[in-house]
Amino acid sequence: MKIISFPESEKTLIHKAMQQDRLAQKKLFDQYASPMLGICRQYIKDLHFAEDVMIIGFTKAFKALSEFDSERSLGAWLRQIMVYESISFLRKRIHDFKEISEDVYLSDQNLIETHSELDTIQFYIDQLPEGYKTVFLLYAVEGYKHHEIAQMLDISEGTSKSQLHKAREILKTQLSQLTEYQSVSYGK
Repeated sequence: MKIISFPESEKTLIHKAMQQDRLAQKKLFDQYASPMLGICRQYIKDLHFAEDVMIIGFTKAFKALSEFDSERSLGAWLRQIMVYESISFLRKRIHDFKEISEDVYLSDQNLIETHSELDTIQFYIDQLPEGYKTVFLLYAVEGYKHHEIAQMLDISEGTSKSQLHKAREILKTQLSQLTEYQSVSYGK
């Protein structure tokens, strides 16, 4: 006779993890580590630092699990923690964040068609100055408004708008140069 073990529900794992059940915590970590590292990696160029931030985020999440609202998605809650931890990490590293002030929008283009294009775009995002990159990711990827970004990063709303504008201009320039290079190289 073969015994079949059924996977525990996420709710059960969360409840056990609240009780400091290390196995339940490990199962939750294993389930969410990869996407949470991806979130940290969007903000932090160096993979090792991103991994450190992710671990800190999970540690804080497990300590604060009793505050988790079971009506929310655990993934969304963890994502929010990872974003805040990434920003906290960057804030410690960015001393000269308060500069420039303007606003402009980057038109959404259908640039992301292949995995290789995603890697290229991520590469260019990684090349942005930390302040520009952080504001760009919070606004364009996470969907925060400028007043929220300003509050999170302790900068003015104008600085947030300016940094987004500068990030978009840099990315536009880099991507258009890449497109020009590809059309010349491949005879398009």
